[in-house]
Amino acid sequence: MVNDYRVLVIDDDRGLRDSLCDLLESGGFDVEALPRASGVLEKLASYGPDVILCDVRMPGVTGIELLEMLQGKTSVPMVLMSAHGDISMAVSAMQDGAYSFVEKPFDPRHLLKLLEDAATLYRLSRDSERLKARLADLTGLDRVLLGATKNIVSLREEILDLSESDANVMLRGETGSGKELVARALHDLGARAGGPFVPINCAAIPLMTFEETLFGSPDMPDGLLAQADGGTLFLDELGAIPTEAQAALLRVIETRHYTPVGSTQVRQSGFRVVSAGNEKLEDALKAGALREDFFFRLNTVVLTIPALRERRDDIPLLYANFLDQFAVIYEITSPGITSDDLATLLAHPWPGNVRELRSVAERRILAARRGVGSVASALQLDSRDDDVPDTLREAVAGFERQLIARALTTHQGRMDAVAEALGIGRRTLNEKIVKLGLNKDEVLQGEV
Repeated sequence: MVNDYRVLVIDDDRGLRDSLCDLLESGGFDVEALPRASGVLEKLASYGPDVILCDVRMPGVTGIELLEMLQGKTSVPMVLMSAHGDISMAVSAMQDGAYSFVEKPFDPRHLLKLLEDAATLYRLSRDSERLKARLADLTGLDRVLLGATKNIVSLREEILDLSESDANVMLRGETGSGKELVARALHDLGARAGGPFVPINCAAIPLMTFEETLFGSPDMPDGLLAQADGGTLFLDELGAIPTEAQAALLRVIETRHYTPVGSTQVRQSGFRVVSAGNEKLEDALKAGALREDFFFRLNTVVLTIPALRERRDDIPLLYANFLDQFAVIYEITSPGITSDDLATLLAHPWPGNVRELRSVAERRILAARRGVGSVASALQLDSRDDDVPDTLREAVAGFERQLIARALTTHQGRMDAVAEALGIGRRTLNEKIVKLGLNKDEVLQGEV
């Protein structure tokens, strides 16, 4: 018999105790022994046995008394043994919770088989409890990542598989597809759930203060890395991280040590890294705006978030869920979903993904408060607002895009001249071109 089961032997007879250890070790068990019942709780915590083999008659606490003491404190099965046992004692012990009872002298093969069965049952019971906990998490995750299409079900399974790991995870997906939602799910289901979740929109941090914001400085002693200690650091918009900061971040991710800007004191921060980027990361790699060593350090595991158009069967369910959420917020009854609403929902291409769907649901609820509205009207409103940026960041990006395109045209694509005219460095110009999705050839041909 070969196994990795652990047996804790408790017997005051040293000779028998040593003989039992030899027998069990020859049978493939890992064995530790105690001469009496005192110290059993500490041993259970430090050793983690799969089964306890305990003598009944011992000085101090007897085996029967120990069985009573352990009730409710552990589910590790106990096998009792005694040279003075009888049928009534055996029945009483098993009624009190003992797994089984053996009389001395015992058949070695019978004892080995009995202990193996007890340990196997315990392992199966323990694994069953873990499975139940995992299924409970799955129920919670179902509520967070709603949907029944194959790709979203597969994504939930991957998140659960990674929940017990501390590996770096990179999330890929279009804007609005729910990357931060997935990052939070990875955090909430993992061992660091009790720690902080620190999301960083790398595109929203000014280039000049990027390292101070992350590493801290005399004026800002608790940077974002310090805030993430014991939790999860979520780096969103990877393509916007300055190359100089990428090198510094790479060292931190590898060593978990960093030095605040303007300081010589090395600090430590233990965190898990989850990062996110869109489909343009490969372009950033080719242009040199994203370091390969930094990229490959972060993409230990890659999860792809499906676009909403790739999971159309989930759209009615998601929309109904958003309607119910906003109905509660705005304190009205959720309006019904008509066949025209469904047809409109399924025909729309959803370039803004789940975020766009959520906005449409909120506008539908706001219209319902006035007794009007439909999905079609909510989408028409969305279309009229397409040219108006939703955030300051988007407005700035649009302005930068126009400015750089005009400079490229004016200086006929000469990058040094363009950078000088814009008052920025050549590397910064390259990074912005990649980040903004500009194609130099298309700009010069007048296609942008």
